[in-house]
Amino acid sequence: MERSSLTRYAWLSIAAALVTIVLKTTAYELTDSVGLLSDAVESLVNLAGGIMALMMLKIAARPADDDHAYGHGKAEYFSSGVEGTLILLAAGSIAYAAVLRLLHPKPLEQVGVGLAVSAVASLVNLGVALIILRAGRRHNSITLEANAHHLMTDVWTSVGVVAAIGAVALTGWHWLDPVVALLVAANIVWTGVGIVRRSVAGLMDIALPPDDLEKVRVVLTAHTVGGVQFHNLRTRQAGARKFITTDVLVPGAWTVQQGHDLVELIENDIRHAIPDSAVFTHLEPVEDPASWADTALDRPSSK
Repeated sequence: MERSSLTRYAWLSIAAALVTIVLKTTAYELTDSVGLLSDAVESLVNLAGGIMALMMLKIAARPADDDHAYGHGKAEYFSSGVEGTLILLAAGSIAYAAVLRLLHPKPLEQVGVGLAVSAVASLVNLGVALIILRAGRRHNSITLEANAHHLMTDVWTSVGVVAAIGAVALTGWHWLDPVVALLVAANIVWTGVGIVRRSVAGLMDIALPPDDLEKVRVVLTAHTVGGVQFHNLRTRQAGARKFITTDVLVPGAWTVQQGHDLVELIENDIRHAIPDSAVFTHLEPVEDPASWADTALDRPSSK
């Protein structure tokens, strides 16, 4: 699938957010529950996150150009970072409203109808979240994964709120409503922090995960024959694109064609093992001491 076609999932997220905002706001107006208010606020964040995801997916899908030779994939980290930040802001507003309600408790109204409306909104979010999460994992999109996790957080939020309001209706303990809203805020903070941390890691060029690194090492080990050696393996990820570089050391007596054929084979094997990867190799003679002097990232210039 072309990366540009992933925007349809962002549009799906936006549509779901609009529907759930209407439903949850209606539920809040019916019940005057601060828990349902917190649920509605999170749907507003979902809408902002969906719009941001749409914008960044469009940018990330652009091909490499003269100014962005490695593509635009890192735009996805901005989307997930912004969404994580929005989640944290939503948690703060929910906690504020919950504390006010704890200090000034109020009875709930029309609980049955309000809960029914909220349950419908939760089912909408659940269905959309599962669709987007599968797409995000299939296409290695941190933007879609972050958006899906946010929607799933919203689902669990709604479940907790509905359970709390039901308990209030049965027991008359009105303090349960704001207490659950505070627990919801804490859960949202946990999700938001995780999304922001992953975004920062991507922007800092963190190495590929261990399972991907092991796949690369398996390929290199298979070609470590006939005096061939490898070192200086470096990896990073920019959105869906994975970048892999390594030095290939071969006997100095080899012809250029022999070395070229080998690195072509190595690069092809790595791309087969790790889809969506860009592989760069540097061919060096194994006998030359200079070939072993460039293992540091900042290699001093020779005079």
